[in-house]
Amino acid sequence: MAAVALLLLGGALVNFTAVSKKSSDRGKRRSSYEQRFFAKGKRVFRFDTFGDQAFWGGALQLHRAIEGSRQGGVGSGLSPKAALGVGLKVDSRALPRSVVKALKRGKVNLDSPETTLALLKLNSVVGVKGSFNRKGTLSSVGITCALCHSTVNDSLAPGIGRRLDGWPNRDLDVGAVISLAPSLKPLTDLLGADEATVRKVLASWGPGKFDAALTLDGKAFRPDGKSGAVLLPAAFGLAGVNLATYTGFGSVTYWNALVANLEMHGQGSFSDPRLNDPAKFPIAARAGLFKVRHQPDLVSSKLPALHFYQLGLRAPKPPKRSFNARRARRGKMVFNGKGTCKGCHLPPTFSEPGHNLHEPAEICTDSFQADRSPTGKYRTTPLRGLFARKKGGFFHDGRFPTLASVVEHYDGCFGTNLSENEKRDLVEYLKSL
Repeated sequence: MAAVALLLLGGALVNFTAVSKKSSDRGKRRSSYEQRFFAKGKRVFRFDTFGDQAFWGGALQLHRAIEGSRQGGVGSGLSPKAALGVGLKVDSRALPRSVVKALKRGKVNLDSPETTLALLKLNSVVGVKGSFNRKGTLSSVGITCALCHSTVNDSLAPGIGRRLDGWPNRDLDVGAVISLAPSLKPLTDLLGADEATVRKVLASWGPGKFDAALTLDGKAFRPDGKSGAVLLPAAFGLAGVNLATYTGFGSVTYWNALVANLEMHGQGSFSDPRLNDPAKFPIAARAGLFKVRHQPDLVSSKLPALHFYQLGLRAPKPPKRSFNARRARRGKMVFNGKGTCKGCHLPPTFSEPGHNLHEPAEICTDSFQADRSPTGKYRTTPLRGLFARKKGGFFHDGRFPTLASVVEHYDGCFGTNLSENEKRDLVEYLKSL
């Protein structure tokens, strides 16, 4: 019997080993698939134009302004210095060593549009992709997700460094970039406005802001006369967060589809019957933006991998010594207690699980931007990585220049009656997230 038992036990062990090996192999295959899928999403995020060069190059002719008349385009061309001046960034890792060394020695001509063309050929301008013909001249240009939602760490020079995907580019003056185009006719036709008006609107945005709702409702300015543009949001730290954007237009996947088709002007498919509302969204309804179909569809097949990559973009940790750790520990107690912050900003996302929207009156603010959304509400913004998006201020439109002013607003709104020390402690805790 003992021998039989040992044989049975040995057989069981052999079978278990075989099963374990199969399970391990499946795990490796899954891991390999996920890595490839993540890498594909990264490529889409960084380099895919979704065919939007048909708009930026074909319709707006932006590439001709980049080239300049000496290279067959128009005007003086776009030098690297001018490009960096409007917030465009350069990925240092895409540069050959010889170029990096020359930059460090100050031997690269940053005043020449020809240098910009060379950088585009290297695919090093973050979020901008040039198409070159056989003669080596620029034939078109497109943009990618990274244009607005990546920046660099300035490790080589201001505006030149290692990519920081998911960080909002709060230096980027989108309006100024668009205004470089020789022809704004596609925009004037869509908005039903003359060129002077469109240029005035674009100039009102300033660095770090963009008005995605403009081509839906045409409301360029708030009732107080200020621009209707909002701060470029972070694309990191969104795993587990229900709705994207400041007004909860839709999920991350929804917003990717909307932006790729309606804002980047890619060649894909998009549907949202809520936009077929002539009263709320007159431009979208008139232009049929509530149901877009292109063949071939260059967007839809890329959305799953793009979403997977974005959800893998973790919020960055604040630099050491960028906050007072002792005060931050006290501030956490204020956040979770007297300050009532945790009532909406629940860890680990520091947004709200499930439905994360609030009426404007609940947060003591006006409804202008909320009313431009189908929701009519504001989303509970995730709080991790606040240091990476402090440039330009806080709230959807940057109306609060500092975290201290945000705390003051909510202290008055909710009547928490925090002491000055409690407010300072709370600010340090927010900086530590």
